[in-house]
Amino acid sequence: MTELHESAGTGPGDAHFAVFTDRADAAAAARSFARPGSRTLAHASGRPWLVGHWHDDEIVTARVRGASLAVVGCCPIDADELRRRAERLRDLAELDALARSLPGSFHLVGALDGRIRVQGTACGLRLVFHAEIDGVRVAATRADTLATVLGSEPDMGELAVRLLWPAPYPLFETSMWRAVTAVPPQCAVVVAPDGRTVRHTRWWRPPEPVQPLADAAPLIRTALEEAVGARTRPGGVVSCDLSGGLDSTSVCFLADRSPARVVASTWPGRDPADTDLAWAERAMRYLPDVEHVVWDADASPLVYEDLLGIDDLLDEPTIGVMDRSRVLHHLPGLAARGSRLHLTGIGGDHVAWCSEAYYHRLLRTRPLFALRQLRGFRALWQWPLGGTLRALTDSRPYRRWLTDAAGDLRGPLPQSVTTGLGWGMTPRLFGWVTPEAERLARRGLLDAAASALPLHPDRGLHTDLEQIRSCTRVIRQWDRMAAHAGLPMASPFLDDRVIEACLSVRPSERVTPWRYKPVLSTAMRGIVPEECLQRSNKATASMDASNGLREHRADLLALWEDSRLAELGLVDGAELRRLARRPASPGLSDAILYSTIAAEVWLRGLTRRRAHVPQP
Repeated sequence: MTELHESAGTGPGDAHFAVFTDRADAAAAARSFARPGSRTLAHASGRPWLVGHWHDDEIVTARVRGASLAVVGCCPIDADELRRRAERLRDLAELDALARSLPGSFHLVGALDGRIRVQGTACGLRLVFHAEIDGVRVAATRADTLATVLGSEPDMGELAVRLLWPAPYPLFETSMWRAVTAVPPQCAVVVAPDGRTVRHTRWWRPPEPVQPLADAAPLIRTALEEAVGARTRPGGVVSCDLSGGLDSTSVCFLADRSPARVVASTWPGRDPADTDLAWAERAMRYLPDVEHVVWDADASPLVYEDLLGIDDLLDEPTIGVMDRSRVLHHLPGLAARGSRLHLTGIGGDHVAWCSEAYYHRLLRTRPLFALRQLRGFRALWQWPLGGTLRALTDSRPYRRWLTDAAGDLRGPLPQSVTTGLGWGMTPRLFGWVTPEAERLARRGLLDAAASALPLHPDRGLHTDLEQIRSCTRVIRQWDRMAAHAGLPMASPFLDDRVIEACLSVRPSERVTPWRYKPVLSTAMRGIVPEECLQRSNKATASMDASNGLREHRADLLALWEDSRLAELGLVDGAELRRLARRPASPGLSDAILYSTIAAEVWLRGLTRRRAHVPQP
């Protein structure tokens, strides 16, 4: 049995659990998941249904005759309403509609007539996995929970794929263990009464982006109000990021309208050109009841800080480790001011803006309009004419794009216009990745290309969904880290209802070179003062990243001195040590080391975990 990590308590923000069918053999398997401090929710028979960790404020349950429901996470539904839903439940497929109707971010678990059904969120912030344990199928919210019980080792092919920069869909959505199956976010897993037969059933599809912004704006406003309200309705003290950008400013103003008392948190950048503080102070003039905390920019951690000290239990590599210290740095200070929850504006960039790749289709359906807009994008992003024309005439289907990517993993980084108007950023491997890792990564790409379908036929909507789901893979781990640090985080923009409302807007109005985030500025008019809606840029923290490379090169060097990836033959440790000694090397400022560092840090965490397993 694995020793408990200190983050595995029952504090809020870190609910995780496994789900079992109502069978004697499943109850026997459930004993392998019991840990000191874990909780059990039982079937009517008394056998285990859910085993794991959750806080009382994070779960609502109902049981009526042969039906049981559990909502775990953030959702404003109460026990009486959930009981009424359970009374009417005749088929687990009816939970599709329930899941699509509720605000918040949560796992939904159902049991009916011997079957169980488990689903997370369509955005991928709450995931589901399953595996066969002692002959029965067990679902869980974390892949490592299942892998630990199985005693499985990470799959070498999956590790190689995670060295790609970036790993494209669907490769980043698989489990790191061959015996553990990941459920696509848009699907639920259903386990039959025999405890063995399992299937995935789709419960969510993105809305078609056809709504005029004028019609959609009130719906977006309502969805975001409900998302923030789900977190602030209980009152108390909540803290909010206030960078002065449209995303965090919108969340802060909505929180100020709630029963909660708000503490706004501003973290100025080190770059003298950074205007975050000025915009935050402008917003504060309209928030007289909000306490404003401004952190010392020079005291804030840099990118790459404390990579050697990360002890969070992660079920996959995440580039979020690069900014872990920066994300967590201010949480203890906010908790000391009474905050019970920290709200972020993360996700606003992904839902209030969208991919320029929509113009690949718009050029064919509205050519004059698209050409005018594309001229604006070329000027905005400095796209070369030749590259723009090549990207617009590239009509390869997604499978072909993946196949072609597999054949050119060592090429130069693609032009930004190729990424902006295509299926996404073409994956690359770099000089420190070994030929064996390249072979495994290529195999993974080709295997995926054999059957992969894009997330939507329109490459614009596909790219939007992929970017949202790439983001939530990082935020999912940050949320766990924040709970471990003592102050849970929440990102209302990443609630499914908010995403749906934003995605419904016509792309011609959602992304334009002439306006910055028109969706959000329109939706928040009347809530956020007009003066605060005028910001048309955001800080990049590029100085913090470049300084971090220089100041933490000793840690990077130590990371590669006894590299786990090198031991596995996936990277050249000597080449990585050479780069660590030369942080100004071309390309490093473009974050191309991130995926390799993420995999290395994750493997080190697994090694620490094994060291704490008591011997029999």
